[in-house]
Amino acid sequence: MRDEQAQDFAMGTRRFGRVNWLGLQALADREIRRFLVVWTQTLAAPLVTAGLFLAVFSLAIGPTRGDVLGVAFTSFLAPGILMMTVIQNSFANTSSSIVISKVQGNIVDTLMPPLSPGELVMGYLAGGIVRGLMVGIVIMLALALLLGQGVAHPLWLLVFLTLGAALLGAIGIAAGIISNKFDQIAAITNFVVVPLSFLSGTFYSISTLPPLLETLSRFNPVFYLIDGARYGVIGASDASPVLGLLIVSATLAGVTLLCWRWFRSGYRLKP
Repeated sequence: MRDEQAQDFAMGTRRFGRVNWLGLQALADREIRRFLVVWTQTLAAPLVTAGLFLAVFSLAIGPTRGDVLGVAFTSFLAPGILMMTVIQNSFANTSSSIVISKVQGNIVDTLMPPLSPGELVMGYLAGGIVRGLMVGIVIMLALALLLGQGVAHPLWLLVFLTLGAALLGAIGIAAGIISNKFDQIAAITNFVVVPLSFLSGTFYSISTLPPLLETLSRFNPVFYLIDGARYGVIGASDASPVLGLLIVSATLAGVTLLCWRWFRSGYRLKP
């Protein structure tokens, strides 16, 4: 059976077509249902965390801080916290799903069905993107109700939120593949994802940094996600949103290709 499937893949045809839409939908549904079942942890908790960040910084710095990029500090801060929360949750969704499957020993249940490497990547990404966007919608509604925060460019905001969720979802897939236990994924979260999120202009404008640090910040793709979300919400940013769109898209393509190659080869997935 596996030889027949391999031959079908090699010929570019399968009995259900080039794309296994049913299998892809099943994997995506599973990934979405995973976080919806525990919505208090995956949707409500990020809202509380984002609210605490905004409240603490607003109370501690807001009264003494002048306008930033032409808007009040709270308005400047809100989109950064929004994007930071979205990307962290998207990363957590894909990485935890793969690591849990590997620890429990049931990753084979995902690898054995007739799903191509591309379909596996897309299925996992779907869960990360949906969770990220749902978290973003919940936070934006809260900001609109509590702070009266409007959106200057809704389409730009949606594009960057989607790209942010996709990029960190893809990074989460890669992190899940190379991690065999929870300690390893926690290390990647604490030493890679969190620093990238915090040191990307979330709480400050990079124009206030020394020249060297400002230059280094522009090599951080997460900076362009934060900056793009800020442009979408307040209409001002440190960098061109078009440039940010290009850099984030290129980074996403590279990480997604890496995940595809690892699924195709079975790297750290097969015994």
